[in-house]
Amino acid sequence: MQIEQFNYDNKIVRDFGIATIIWGLVGMSVGLLVASQLIWPQLNFLTQYTTFGRVRPVHTNAVIFAFVGNAIFMGVYYSLQRVLKARMFSDTLSKIHFWGWQLIIVASAITLPLGLTTSHEYAEMEWPIDVGIALIWVVFGINMFGTILRRRERHMYVAVWFYIATFVTVAVLHIVNSVQLPVSFWKSYYVYAGVQDALVQWWYGHNAVAFFLTTPYLGMMYYFLPKMANRPIYSYKLSILHFWSLIFIYIWAGPHHLLYTSLPTWVQSLGVVFSIMLIAPSWGGMINGLLTLRGAWDKVRTEPTLKFMVVALTSYGMATFEGPMLSLKQVNAIAHFTDWIVAHVHVGALGWNGFMTFAILYYLVPRIYKTDLYSKKLANVHFWIGTLGILFYAIPMYWAAVVQGLMWKEFTPEGVLKYPNFLATTLEIIPMHIMRATGGALYLAGAIIMTVNLVKTMRQGKLRADEAAEAAVPGPIVVHEAVRHRRLERKPVLFMVLALVAILIGGIVEMIPTFTVTSNVPKIESVRPYSALELQGRDLYIREGCVNCHSQTVRPFRSETSRYGEYSKAGEFIYDRPFLWGSKRTGPDLHRIGGKYPNKWHFDHLLDPTITSPGSIMPAYPWLITQQLDNSLLSEKMNAMRVLGVPYTADEITQAVAHAKQQAATIAEELRSNQVDVRPDREIIAMIAYLQRLGTDIKATAEDERAASTEINKRN
Repeated sequence: MQIEQFNYDNKIVRDFGIATIIWGLVGMSVGLLVASQLIWPQLNFLTQYTTFGRVRPVHTNAVIFAFVGNAIFMGVYYSLQRVLKARMFSDTLSKIHFWGWQLIIVASAITLPLGLTTSHEYAEMEWPIDVGIALIWVVFGINMFGTILRRRERHMYVAVWFYIATFVTVAVLHIVNSVQLPVSFWKSYYVYAGVQDALVQWWYGHNAVAFFLTTPYLGMMYYFLPKMANRPIYSYKLSILHFWSLIFIYIWAGPHHLLYTSLPTWVQSLGVVFSIMLIAPSWGGMINGLLTLRGAWDKVRTEPTLKFMVVALTSYGMATFEGPMLSLKQVNAIAHFTDWIVAHVHVGALGWNGFMTFAILYYLVPRIYKTDLYSKKLANVHFWIGTLGILFYAIPMYWAAVVQGLMWKEFTPEGVLKYPNFLATTLEIIPMHIMRATGGALYLAGAIIMTVNLVKTMRQGKLRADEAAEAAVPGPIVVHEAVRHRRLERKPVLFMVLALVAILIGGIVEMIPTFTVTSNVPKIESVRPYSALELQGRDLYIREGCVNCHSQTVRPFRSETSRYGEYSKAGEFIYDRPFLWGSKRTGPDLHRIGGKYPNKWHFDHLLDPTITSPGSIMPAYPWLITQQLDNSLLSEKMNAMRVLGVPYTADEITQAVAHAKQQAATIAEELRSNQVDVRPDREIIAMIAYLQRLGTDIKATAEDERAASTEINKRN
């Protein structure tokens, strides 16, 4: 047997590890800020760069792509080299990957507070950053597959399967969801509109959770958990079933985020069915992990890394049970748009992703620095503070969600809404939000303790940048059980192709009919494109991140039509790029806000929300009154919309600025008649124009239908 000597690259692991710690502290700190803003609105600081709407995407992207993203690459670069018995394919590609990813994070952290956003949840970055993400992801893929192809271990261990599925699926998701038509370097419009855009976004959004926050972590679980417990994984056969069923079923479940919307019912039903099916493979993975610890529970009591792993797997099991339950229409009708969604997401983020990341950091750092962990006691303190933080975070949010769901739907014996004012619900749950912020502070405190512990560990050791290793040159294959899959494990390219086919089927079945069958999005004759000024106002609404608090889709429930008005129709959104249906109601739905209040009400509400809504936690937007509306790209925006199918005429495009000024002058004059002196070229005028347009296209049609119905009833 021939033995080869080589080295593992620990420097790249160290770099991604340090980035994980730094960005984790940043992301959690920003999260604590946005949680506090929902209690004390003065923490929006009256600047346009620090409002909840602009900062909340910074938090989500910092946690997902900066903290979790760097943790994924840290774990993959460490485990991949060891299970393949090979150094990473290219040190240069590793460095490009690392610095390119950090540059993307910094660019996002700068542009999002500036209001440069597409508003797609978990994909808010504008198109130049999207291109950068795609390029760096390809660099990562080349480096990973280059390593796989020159491996010294014939069979690809189960962790590698999940890494391959992650790379392939995230690439597909990112490319499909990011198809935009640029207007300028920092402005673009999505090719998809309305219902189709909603389907694509939540196909991406749900599966970004699946294939960025789940599959790579499952791969790391399959590697690190047996190492920490010093026991083999419980079942190889179960891991095969877990992998293939998970990646096939997960991709279908996205539409469960859009239940009771104007998405075609058959697509919603598919999302529900596959969401329920998803329990089986998800729990199969959790069980495979927990049963690996059989006979090692004494070690769990003494090793903090295993404690973190157990809670991580338990949180994964809870989140993957809760997701399918939320997809049941009866549950979704009450829980959607409430804080239940916040609790659900954070059980996964804090428990599954956060705790497993902490476990891996505690395991990795001492080994690559060839030393012992500075303090197990501090690690145990971190574990208990972090666990308490999760409980303080999640339980109040579940409580708040029940309060919200019931208050929104409660009627008096006389048949009218008991709480017609949405703000009553918001004020009722503030104590729960205080508890949530306390939980976030505890969790952040635990992360700070970990940082101190790991820094001291690094200082007492010395980095083994090039760790010596040896392995035998691959020999003949040894056949075990599950022979066919063993053979497949020797063929990484075929494995990648089969994984790609498995994840494409669901997306193709759900999206192609929705895009090609015109009856799925019926036209409404009264629906017309936004005027030039309204389009500008819509872009300001997107810039300010209003979709983070306000939905724009009225569901067909008595409680919602009583509170907001006529339920939303698919044909109303055909010119909406992007769609703005939202995923959480911190404030009321706005789809029927047009014409409900006079222009002065909107002016006062944006100047200081407490003028019109005493006790409101909404930030004020005084800069909209002082900042001049930028019309320099207005014609280009409307021309881009025409390219995408919006029926603007050549005159509307060439005269866009003049038409916008004319409509603005009318609004400013009406405000002036109500003792509000504001120049017509201010941003607030465009925002008011957009808000007053919302939901008005079908009002005449609905009134005509009601009048006709009344006349028929009289005749009968």
